[in-house]
Formats: sequence, structure tokens, C-alpha cells
Amino acid sequence: MTNTQLWFRGIRSSKFRHVYGAPAKRDRCYENMKITKNAHDSQFCAVNPKFVAVVTEVAGGGAFLVLPIDHTGRLDFNTSRVTGHRGPVLDIKWNPFNDNIIASCSDDCTIKLWYIPDTGLSMHLTDWLIDLHGHKRRVGYIEWHPTAENILVSAGFDHLMIVWDIGRGEAITVIDCHPDVIYCMSFNRDGSYIATTCKDKKLRVIDPRTGIVKSEGMCHAGMKASKVTYLGSTGRLLTTGFSRHSDRQLAVWSQDNLSQPLTVENVDSSSGVLFPYYDHDTRIVFLAGKGDGNIRYYEIVDEAPWLHYLNQFLSGSPQRGLGFMPKRGCEVSHCEIFRFYKLHTTKGMCEPVSMIVPRKSDQFQDDLFPDTAAPVPAMTAAEWITGKNSMPVLMSMKTGVTIRTHKPKVYKPGDNVLPIMAENNIRKKFAFLSQETVPDYRTVDQKAGSMDCLDSPSPLHQVTVPPVPDLLDNGTGTSRSILQMLSPVDEKSQKTSNNQTTKFQQIQQMFSGQVNNVNHTNENTLNYKKTSPYGENREKEKEREKEANGEIEHSPKNLYQLQRAYSQQCEELKLLRKQVVARDRRIQELEQQIAQLTGAHTPLKELSSAIQTVHRVGR
Repeated sequence: MTNTQLWFRGIRSSKFRHVYGAPAKRDRCYENMKITKNAHDSQFCAVNPKFVAVVTEVAGGGAFLVLPIDHTGRLDFNTSRVTGHRGPVLDIKWNPFNDNIIASCSDDCTIKLWYIPDTGLSMHLTDWLIDLHGHKRRVGYIEWHPTAENILVSAGFDHLMIVWDIGRGEAITVIDCHPDVIYCMSFNRDGSYIATTCKDKKLRVIDPRTGIVKSEGMCHAGMKASKVTYLGSTGRLLTTGFSRHSDRQLAVWSQDNLSQPLTVENVDSSSGVLFPYYDHDTRIVFLAGKGDGNIRYYEIVDEAPWLHYLNQFLSGSPQRGLGFMPKRGCEVSHCEIFRFYKLHTTKGMCEPVSMIVPRKSDQFQDDLFPDTAAPVPAMTAAEWITGKNSMPVLMSMKTGVTIRTHKPKVYKPGDNVLPIMAENNIRKKFAFLSQETVPDYRTVDQKAGSMDCLDSPSPLHQVTVPPVPDLLDNGTGTSRSILQMLSPVDEKSQKTSNNQTTKFQQIQQMFSGQVNNVNHTNENTLNYKKTSPYGENREKEKEREKEANGEIEHSPKNLYQLQRAYSQQCEELKLLRKQVVARDRRIQELEQQIAQLTGAHTPLKELSSAIQTVHRVGR
């Protein structure tokens, strides 16, 4: 039965018989777009109540344009784009439950999810939310689950379909029942089945959870691409394709029996691929061909002939692709039941086309706008994976719903490990800062000698200082030579022991107290020193108290105590050196006084005996 015969039947009454298309005015269009010229059979346009997304032509890589819905008129040449793909973008789809999330697939074998701010893009967007890798060849089509949250299906040119859980960024099911390229995918109303068309000319109904083919049958006999859409919850499908003689066709099928179509109708003899768009609320299917200037629409019924031709929207400008607005974004006051966004082939323009039912009343039309699908998921991804099915959550077109969108948090398997690692790094940092730094000014040879001494069996902590009278020979000559040999080490050791009042040492003492306060529950792991309120080390105070009480042990037990004992003995040598110098000076004064008192009358023997007496007294 042809369109002319359906048109002149004149028997059947329908409230959608006089639906007409109203293109938007020039100032409500989006102009100056570089629309892609890719020959891929996709729509290249995605729309929701907030944004319009259009795939654009770029030199190298892939990009698509995202504009706020009210940002009409002529676009700037340098308008910000989403430019994260390394190959041409082949398909884009908005998340039905979050108006700020859009998915895109590309020639670079990846699927990426993007977050778009409410105000639109202020600069080129290159940071994606999730990057899904699983296909070995380019990914041609993507489809969101209609009722379950975070479920996405992708079809690639590697003949695979992958069901993704984007909340966890992993694949749930890999469907490999197709021997050739997949042309189209479509979910039924509750998302329990998905229908596909393939280059092997077969139509399949598949369970997306298990990948099992429920039914399959030969579709259109032509060699060109065929498309499919589920007719809501009726259990029927509508396909578009080509006959053996390259005539464009549409057919209606039952999902339980795909061996024979319920009805087949020839449309015309054009060469463009027909894309079906089904509106579940009004039960109208729209057919728009690539390269055509018209849009046909049919009404679906539950009995033969299963569909009735209504009318067509005629236009002189051919279309490269079509996006459509979800029902919740249509203008109820204008009786707008559907809205297309037409990408012109010859002009760089996106033109809204509204499908309107003529009504005289301005009141809300209940028969035209029943409750429609709301942007609220009916179930979670985990519930759907376990086998649960649910119809979409409905909303009233008269009152609407308040939608709150947010930027989702990306799940990463290593998220629970990072805080522990960071905490350990902080503990190590504070442990390092709390350690007392003792600079070592010795030369490399001296350090090597000290290491050799540590390796020797004799303990270094037993540093014996010979008695000063034994070191003194002929006045002060021998003692001065020994003290000159020891003096360089003594000065450096003195710097080491006294260099505790610098700014770095104060910072160390401050952090040592903080680390003890932060890590009071892990005292066995990290042993930090506590500081007094006046900035002095409490451990030093305890050591001084023990030393005053005679409780401190003088035998060193580690390298630090050994160096400290060595520094103390060097200080004792310095003190002895000063005493020797003072004694020699006192002897000289006494000799001068004796010489003045006795003069020349004192015999030399008595003078020598007096000097010896003074020597004994000094000793």
C-alpha cells in the first residue's frame, strides 16, 4: 500500500493528522558551524533541555561543539569545543539522567565521558571523566540504557558490542554474536532487550546481560545500511532499509518472531539512509533520510496494517543529520510534540524544526502530553546486572520536575590506597624533621679512619687521656705540640656540640613536638622527641638531672654517644691546657719576684731549690 492510497482513504480519524513542521526563524538558529563531512551513518547531533552538541570538522583528531540551548545566532570562529579524541568523533549521546554528562565514541577505538558545566565551555575541553578501552577497531555507535543508571552499550567495527558500567569504568558483557559490521542498536522500553541490525542483513534481538540471541531473522535484502528502533513497550520493532532493487523500505516486526515481518512498505527510490525516530507518548514514528529535505511521520497502531501515514514536512535544504529534543524539553504551551535539530548539508547551520499539533486553546492538552519519562533512573546498575527490570519513572508535563545535576565522582580502584600512602609519606617527612642533625666537618680520611676504628675489636668509647705531667716534657713544648694536634678536631667538635640554637634546629624541635601530638597512637613505630614549652629539649633536661644525681651511664652505646664522649674529653683537654698555661705564667712571675727580692746575694743553690719547691707546689 502506497502513501497516496493511505492519504486518500479518508476513513480513519486521528488527532495527529494535521501535525505540521515549523522551522525556527533565522535568529533562533545556530550559524557559522563547521559541521563534519564524515560519511559515517550517524546523527552527528545530540540535544537535551540544556545543551546542543554537534560534531564538527577539524584537521586532525576529533572534536564536537557543545552550546547552551539559548546560545543562538552566529557563533564565534574560536568557539570552545570538546577536543579530547585523537580520531574523528563518530557518535555522541547525552546521559538521560544527567544533562551535564555526554558520551562520545571515536575512530581512536575509545569511548569517553565528558562533564559540561551549566554555563557551557569557556575553553577547549580536553579532560574527560572516564576513558573506556575495549574495542580493537573504531567505535561507531553508543546507546544509553533507558532505565538503569550508568549503563552504556557500544558497538565497534570489530563486530563486538560491549556493555559498560561507567560507574566503575569496566565492561559487564562482551557480545560477539555478529559476524559483520553492526549498523544500529535500540533498547526496548524497560531495557531488557536490545535490537541490532548488521551487515549480514539480519535483525537480532539480544539479551544485553548475557549476550544470548533471543530471536533473529533476515531483514531488508538491500546492500546498504538498515536501521532499527523499538516501538516502546508494544513488543514490536520498526526497521528501515533497502530492497533488492535499492528502493527504500520500512517494516514492522514482532520481537518474538523475526522470520517474517508484520508489514513491509516501500517509501521511495532515494539513496539516503532512513533514520527512524519514535515518540512513545504520541506513538508517532518520524522518518528522516540523510540528504533528504523532508521528514515523514507515521502513526503506530496495535492492529494491521500496524502503521498509518500521516504527513510530511517539506524543506528545500537537505540535511546531514538530525538531533531530537527529549519530550520533557518541548514547549507545552505551543502544542509542540517533537523537535528536531537539523544539520544543513550546504550551510554551516543547525536549524530547530518543531512538530506542532494545531490547537486553538492555550490550556494544557492532556491528550497530547501524557506523563513522560523523567530524568531519574528507575534502578541502579547493580540491580540491573542482577536481573531486575523496571519501566521508566514518569513525570507530568504540566508540572515538570526539579532536576539537579552534579559532576559525578570517578571511581578508581586505587582510591582507598592513596590516603594510606600519603599518610605514610607525611609520617616519614616529620620523622626526618624530628631527627637531630649533627653536621660532620671531618675530612674523608678522618671518616675512613673512624670507620676502621669501629670495625676493630677494641671499643672506641674507652678513650684514655694520659696524665698531664707525663705529657709535659721540658716546660710546655711537648704539651703544646699535642694540643696543637688535637685542636682542629676540638674546634669542629665544639661547633657540632654547640650548634643547637640555629633556626633549623628550632624548626626540628618544633616539628618533633607536633609529630608526637599527631602520632600519639603509633608510638612504637615512630619515636619522636617532645619539647618543653620554652623550646628546650626535655630529654636533655632529663639527662642533666640524671647526671646531677649520678645516675647517667658513662659508657657510650652508639655512635652518637661515642662522639659526645669524645667531645667531652676534648673539652677536658682544653681545660687542662689552660691550667698548664696558667701554671707556667705563675711560675715565671714567682721567679721574677724571687730575683727581685734576693738580688745577687742569694746563692744559686738556694735559688734552684726554691724553684724546685714551686714546681712541686704547682704539681
